[in-house]
Amino acid sequence: MTAHALHGDLESTALYDVPGPRAQRRHFLYGIASIVVILVLVGWLVYLLFDTSQFTAAKWGPFRYEGIQELLLRGLGNTLKAFAYASVLSLVFGAVLASGRLSVHRSARWLATLCVEFFRAMPVLVMIFFIFVALQVQPLPALVAGLTLYNGSVLAEVFRTGINSVERGQREAAYALGMRKTQVMTFVLAPQAVRAMLPAIISQLVVALKDTSLGYLITYEEFLHAGKLIASNLDYDLPFIPVVMIISPIYIGMCMLLSWFATWVARRERRSPKTSAVEVAAAAQETVLPGRR
Repeated sequence: MTAHALHGDLESTALYDVPGPRAQRRHFLYGIASIVVILVLVGWLVYLLFDTSQFTAAKWGPFRYEGIQELLLRGLGNTLKAFAYASVLSLVFGAVLASGRLSVHRSARWLATLCVEFFRAMPVLVMIFFIFVALQVQPLPALVAGLTLYNGSVLAEVFRTGINSVERGQREAAYALGMRKTQVMTFVLAPQAVRAMLPAIISQLVVALKDTSLGYLITYEEFLHAGKLIASNLDYDLPFIPVVMIISPIYIGMCMLLSWFATWVARRERRSPKTSAVEVAAAAQETVLPGRR
C-alpha cells in the first residue's frame, strides 16, 4: 500500500471507526430486527384493511367506471399543470430575488431581502387564500401565485448560498481577465454552483408539487379534489381508504421521478465537457495562484 493510499484510508476513517467482527454481527442483528418490525407493521396494516373491508368489490368496483377514471385523470392533469407553472415561475422569481440579494446596490439588496424574509415567513396557505379571496383571482392563478411567492423566496436563498459557496478566487480571476459581472455569473459561478444547488432545488420543487394539493381548499379541481369528490359524493359505502391508496402512490411516484431526474441531470453534468473545462480551469488557477482564497 502506498503512502498516498494509506493517507486516504486514514482520512476516510478519521471520524468513524471501522467496525470489528462483533460490531458487524451486532449491526446485522439490528438490521434483521428492523426488517422484522417493518414487516410486522405492514402485516398489521394489511390486516386492518382487510378487517375493515377495504378491499371489497363495493369499494373498488366504481373505479372501473369511465367517468371516475376521467375525473381522476383530469385532476392529475390539473395538478401537473399547476406544478409546471409554479415550478418555472418559482425558479425565475428565485433567480430575480437572488440577483437582488447579491447586488452591489444597497437599495436592491434591502428590497430583495425584505421580499425573501416576508414571503418565507408567510404560510403558503394564507397567501393562497389572500390572493383568492381578497384579490378575487381565479383558483389556478391564485394557487400558482401563492406557490411561486413562497417557493421562489426559498429558492432565492438556495441560489444565493450556492453562488457564495464558489471559491472567491474564481470570481477574482474572472474579473482579472476582463469579464463583466454578468459573464462572471453566467460562465464561471453558476456552472460550478449548480451541482451544489441541484439537490436543494429538486427538494423544494417536491414541496411545491405536494403543496398543489392545497388547491382543493379554493375549489381548484386538482388530484386531491377529484379524490375528495369520489369519496364524498357517491351513493355507495364511502371509499375513502381506496381513494387514498390510489392517490398516495401516484404522488409518491411523481416525487420519485423528480428525484430520479435530479440524479440524471447531475450525472449528465459530470460528463459534460463544459463542467470538465470549468473544473480544469479551477485546478489550474489553484496551481498558479495557490495563495488566492
